[in-house]
Amino acid sequence: MAERVEASVTEGENTIEEREVGAMWELEQKLDQPMDEEANKLNNMYSREKGLSMLMLLRLSFQSLGIVYGDLGTSPLYVFYNTFPDGIDDSEDVIGALSLIIYSLLLIPLIKYVFIVCKANDNGQGGTLAIYSLLCRHAKVKLIPNQHRSDEDLTTYSRTVSAEGSFAAKTKKWLEGKDWRKRALLVIVLLGTCMMIGDGILTPAISVLSATGGIKVIKPNMSGDIVVLVSIVILVGLFSMQHYGTDKVGWLFAPIVLIWFLFIGATGLYNICKHDTSVLRAFSPTYIYLYFKRRGLDGWISLGGILLSITGTEALYADIAYFPLLAIQLAFTFFVFPCLLLAYCGQAAYLVNHKEHYQDAFYASIPNSVYWPMFVVATGAAIVGSQATISGTYSIIKQAVAHGCFPRIYCPDINWILMLGCIAVTASFKNQSQIGNAYGTAVVLVMLVTTLLMVLIMLLVWHCHWILVLIFTVLSLFVELSYFSAVIFKIDQGGWVPLIIAAISLLVMSVWHYATVKKYEFEMHSKVSMSWILGLGPSLGLVRVPGVGLVYTELASGVPHIFSHFITNLPAIHSVVVFVCVKYLPVYTVPEEERFLVKRIGPKTFRMFRCVARYGYKDLHKKDDDFENKLLTNLFSFIRIETMMEPASNSSIYSSTYSVNHTQDSTVDLIHNNNHNSNNNNMDMFSSMVDYTVSTLDTIVPAGSPQNGVSFSQDNTIEEEADELEFLKTCKESGVVHIMGNTVVKARNGSWLPKKIAIDYVYAFLAKVCRENSVILHVPHETLLNVGQVFYV
Repeated sequence: MAERVEASVTEGENTIEEREVGAMWELEQKLDQPMDEEANKLNNMYSREKGLSMLMLLRLSFQSLGIVYGDLGTSPLYVFYNTFPDGIDDSEDVIGALSLIIYSLLLIPLIKYVFIVCKANDNGQGGTLAIYSLLCRHAKVKLIPNQHRSDEDLTTYSRTVSAEGSFAAKTKKWLEGKDWRKRALLVIVLLGTCMMIGDGILTPAISVLSATGGIKVIKPNMSGDIVVLVSIVILVGLFSMQHYGTDKVGWLFAPIVLIWFLFIGATGLYNICKHDTSVLRAFSPTYIYLYFKRRGLDGWISLGGILLSITGTEALYADIAYFPLLAIQLAFTFFVFPCLLLAYCGQAAYLVNHKEHYQDAFYASIPNSVYWPMFVVATGAAIVGSQATISGTYSIIKQAVAHGCFPRIYCPDINWILMLGCIAVTASFKNQSQIGNAYGTAVVLVMLVTTLLMVLIMLLVWHCHWILVLIFTVLSLFVELSYFSAVIFKIDQGGWVPLIIAAISLLVMSVWHYATVKKYEFEMHSKVSMSWILGLGPSLGLVRVPGVGLVYTELASGVPHIFSHFITNLPAIHSVVVFVCVKYLPVYTVPEEERFLVKRIGPKTFRMFRCVARYGYKDLHKKDDDFENKLLTNLFSFIRIETMMEPASNSSIYSSTYSVNHTQDSTVDLIHNNNHNSNNNNMDMFSSMVDYTVSTLDTIVPAGSPQNGVSFSQDNTIEEEADELEFLKTCKESGVVHIMGNTVVKARNGSWLPKKIAIDYVYAFLAKVCRENSVILHVPHETLLNVGQVFYV
């Protein structure tokens, strides 16, 4: 049965022993140094992506169609209807709208995203939070300061160094200079993330509703409610498929989207040849000018509909992790882009002569002989495109969790929340126009956020000349702000939906992140001095019971407050104590061989260790079923290598260790007696003892690191190693207990009402519904011991 110790810790009660000054402070630093040495000695076992043959690239380009381009490919279903919701007055307006679509596709998806933005990926991972991860590695902008120098030695921790005095270095210094700038950057990132979550709700709604709308074209007398009902049934099936996994049907995605693009491309070419080849005039940008001149404000507002031709571009960037960038570029440039152009040109050619079919231009322009096959493929493509957006939504939520910006909610729960949102939007609006307005608002805001973040990427990561950055920024903002100004006019016509979704999501993320930062600061300020631990003596002044105690903390240095809190209430601890820090780093993954860093705390007789388990935002997608065994295996490896790396002293190994232990005990006694009247000779002797103690008893050795140039006495080393390993094995067999802090966060008395609501109700609710670390790390309930404490913010 799990045990629980509860206590209230107010801010006034959180008084911790002040650090010693001078030499005492230096002792503290030497006893509990960061794990730089371990990280430096880890073997680089991570294999980089190798060159791909052209045949493999073509194969990957084909496979990318189903994952990356499904959403963008279904846009022809609803663009012209949302551009002309009140009908078409002049055929020349169709040509102008087509010209806008052509150049929108050219400038945004092709040039900006496929060839520029997609290069700003985090080892293949895309999205606003992937950009934020890159920025966190190149500048100290993360509000939870849990990164250390040792983390930079990870093979996945790629970063570049700015030259001193360069524009990039000045930008970095400016960004790091004030906390409000870091917070503003995070708010911008979270805004883009929230809009992507809204995208995950709106994309399935508009795609499926537009695809099933083809039923009414062939059967005009059918009620619109039937179409909505069919759409809802398909949406329920789509999200139910997420619950059971899409791997069994995923192989169908690429063929379905391939057939879809071939169909719309061929149909577009057929309509151009049959109805009006003069629509190809739209490739001249002069028709854009004539379009706005002729329609005025109405033409400008219609940009909200034109914007839908590039929806799916943000999902493209979020889903690039599955394929090499070159494969994605080949697929879009030589297949997706030409097919989309043919599809829109074909619809325009049909509308020039059939302006009355503006509401159903896509299905009305399909030849009767292929109508039903086209309907089936369109529905399949809408489902696949929706699946791509849903996958992208899951991806960014998991990234937000790793950055401490979102509660660890179960994926099935997220799935049902998205499904209910889709059904609510579909049933409420019942038509493409208002959903399209909402969809466009979400898309353009994501694009604006991406542009702002790309400015920092170009400066801090790519070190581009400021003139190039200025050109990119001006051109991108000119196009995207034009679209944004158009969707503003449609806020009351459905555009408010993503704003409500974003506001709710942003509230959740902000409250969760605020409490997470405060909890980390509480851990930092209330941690216990290492000298206090050493002063307890070999038995730590406690009853040492058989077994291994894993004490979890968010700190990679120092003794967590829950440890002192625990032994104060229960003055007994296990024979072996391991302080375990599970860290989430701004990298997409941490290779298994680099995940664990292990070090010893104090002399060997203490049997105390520290283990830092490092994860990227892609690693903790499921439970780590073997976490405990992996941790103990790395601990055993550390002991073997540590013993091998000790300097040879033949038979004097044990005696020297014993003498140093007693020397260190006396040193600690000196610390706790606060004997500041020692003379300089005593202080010199004190410093030399500390240096020798740290070098021999606080050795920093990573599991699995090479032992180049290490000399040791084999017989004594093997004997000593066997003794300690046998002791640890016995302790492991006695039982492993996971000691975790269960911190309850509450608002202080006298706090403002909004803060009380946010902390005492919103955060408390989120903390109850989110997964605990014990679940993610697969800690058996019978070996879990929670140490409760209350923290007031």
